[in-house]
Amino acid sequence: MTKPTLTSLLNIDRPLIMAPMFLVSNTKMVIEGMKSGVAGCIPALNYRTLEELRDSILELRAAKVPGGSFGYNLIVNKSNIKYKDQLEVLCAEKVDFIITSLGSPEETIKAAHKVGIKVFCDVTDLTFAKKVESLGADAIIAVNNLAGGHRGPQSPEQLIKELNEKTGLPVISAGGVSTKSDLDKMLRYGAIGVSVGSPFIASIESGVSEEYKQACVDYGAKDIVLTEKISGTPCTVINTPYIKKVGTKQTWLERTLNKNKSLKKWVKMIRYMMGSNAVTKAATEFTYKTVWVAGPTIENTTAIRPVSEIVDALTA
Repeated sequence: MTKPTLTSLLNIDRPLIMAPMFLVSNTKMVIEGMKSGVAGCIPALNYRTLEELRDSILELRAAKVPGGSFGYNLIVNKSNIKYKDQLEVLCAEKVDFIITSLGSPEETIKAAHKVGIKVFCDVTDLTFAKKVESLGADAIIAVNNLAGGHRGPQSPEQLIKELNEKTGLPVISAGGVSTKSDLDKMLRYGAIGVSVGSPFIASIESGVSEEYKQACVDYGAKDIVLTEKISGTPCTVINTPYIKKVGTKQTWLERTLNKNKSLKKWVKMIRYMMGSNAVTKAATEFTYKTVWVAGPTIENTTAIRPVSEIVDALTA
């Protein structure tokens, strides 16, 4: 069976999704991405209220042009207490696609498909890929070991090939793309397109501080480290002096609480909220407590540029 291309799935001109990034992604970025012929995605959690979420959808729909597409990312586990309400808004307003993360997408897939919305699911291994395939996902986003944020354990080539061989779903690769040659490589491995995040942090349109953007220019792949301090799950951040000072490992108490089955989900939820607050502060204002999430693909970020230029560099 021939798998659809990303361009045909989303009616876009170029096989690229601007990945949803907490606090970074916004409507300005997505609008410029759509004008450049790609899809853009925003975390629903970037909006404090459902009204703000709905307003952003209306703004994107009004700005949509042929060859571009927009969607939203939903965290579908218990750490997101707004999940069901956010899903209801996305379905009511009929966004182009939804990307699910960190939980079972079953409810999202059922609700989205009723109104014609495509659902792509983040996966890091074959087991979860088979699970979301059985639930009816339209495609899988293969999060590899070069991704920013919460990354997977496998290399891009290994993960893409395994998912292609052992599932029937189209595979979108996430991680390791910062140049046109990187994108071409993922397509050769068998991906139908790519999801790219970190290279867009240092875009003129992104919603973070100038210091965060400049850090993506000044630091490189060798400066990316994994920390357990944000959510308890390893997450890639820039190894700033503050990160070096506080360390990247959980404390003895945190490890003990995470092993307690009755407390684990509550500890994880609290840790997630605390970590999100730390990232929020660091992303929007410059303090000595800099927790800047990014992936190794900032290696090829050499200047703060418009989204359109970044898209052209990746796809031209």
